Amino acid sequence: MNILVWLVIIVACYCALGFWVANIMRAFRMEHKAKAGVLLVLPVVAFLLDMFLSPPTRITAFVAMLAIGTAVASKVLTPKENLIPEREMKTSLLHLLLVSGSALFLIPFFWMVLTSLKEDSQMNRFPPEFIPTQQVMTTLNGKDAGLVWITNNGKRVKGAVKEVFPDGMEDIQILNGGSLVHLSKADVTEIRHFAPVWKNYPDALKFLPKANKYGLVNLQNTLIIALLSVVGTTLSSSLVAYGFSRLKWPGRDWLFGLVLATMMLPDAVTMMPRFLIFRSLHWVDTLYPMWVPSFFAAAFNVFLLRQFFMGIPKELEDAAKIDGCNYLTTYWRVMLPMVKPSLAAVSIMTFIGAWKDFMGPLIYISTPEKMPLTYVLQLFQSAHGGNPGMLMAFTTMVMLPVIVLFFFTQRYFIEGVSLTGLGGR
Repeated sequence: MNILVWLVIIVACYCALGFWVANIMRAFRMEHKAKAGVLLVLPVVAFLLDMFLSPPTRITAFVAMLAIGTAVASKVLTPKENLIPEREMKTSLLHLLLVSGSALFLIPFFWMVLTSLKEDSQMNRFPPEFIPTQQVMTTLNGKDAGLVWITNNGKRVKGAVKEVFPDGMEDIQILNGGSLVHLSKADVTEIRHFAPVWKNYPDALKFLPKANKYGLVNLQNTLIIALLSVVGTTLSSSLVAYGFSRLKWPGRDWLFGLVLATMMLPDAVTMMPRFLIFRSLHWVDTLYPMWVPSFFAAAFNVFLLRQFFMGIPKELEDAAKIDGCNYLTTYWRVMLPMVKPSLAAVSIMTFIGAWKDFMGPLIYISTPEKMPLTYVLQLFQSAHGGNPGMLMAFTTMVMLPVIVLFFFTQRYFIEGVSLTGLGGR
């Protein structure tokens, strides 16, 4: 029964929010500035009124006030219009659902960032605390002491922690001339304020070996692997895809099917042969095994780029031949510029894959100065897993470049994937 009630409440909330957003959209479309302003201010008014209610009913009351206020404002300011804007209602509900789905995927990321800004003691509390806080400190007898609330003689008074004992008891000095009391930690409420623990980030870097230069050496190794992998993958995969799509030669389609069949081979099957090859080349404990294979085209990237090449009009290729271009010149000057969206998608996927690769460094790298960031993160977790704040801070720093890259290049990535097989048209 509780689940059913919650489902009804969630559906009602979505409908109310969708109703509010739809009316705002219609107000802007019809250029009703007064109505748009009232509706935009409405959540603030509902929130202020909601503060006087008990916590269990605040969510439902807020949504109800938002829906009722929207209906009243719409009837008063635009009485001739329909109360429910059908045109905007579907769009608003769809966008609310998409935003909710995106929020679910963003929750782990936000939790990681917030955890990196907390004290270790704050992470063990239940229910979990989302906002990073620190205990308010004062000076007591020349030493720093944390402020707390305690109950003394039936009154709630402020005190300072003078001494903490191993058995969980504390000596509390009541401020403003009060006496010294001996209480259990469970009877004490810390006075905390919003204060992110930024020192988790430099502290995490200080725990790395000195030879790593605060992680700069590992960052350099990761960038070398990622950038060379991008260059090798885009060049080799586009060249092979051009040969399969624009050139005619015996057995082309059969060989292309064989290339696609390699995608069905698990990576574990080829792991040992590859290791034996690199060992015979004396490449173990070097960065070569991580980026040299990218110059031997990957099947998925070949397929993706081939679909783009096949959609390019043949007249462009014929015009290049008339101008005296051979196959390689046509590939470089005519074909590659036409498949930029797909090349961008391949480059982004390759960069992210090389950045977060862990299995390759685990197999081939043993020297700390040659390790990429992913391997260092695993070693950091093994050594300092008991410090979740520093661990999450180091994880955030490792993930941040990839997140920034995808944020600025997501348009090219989505365009490259969505236009596959359409030749960029």
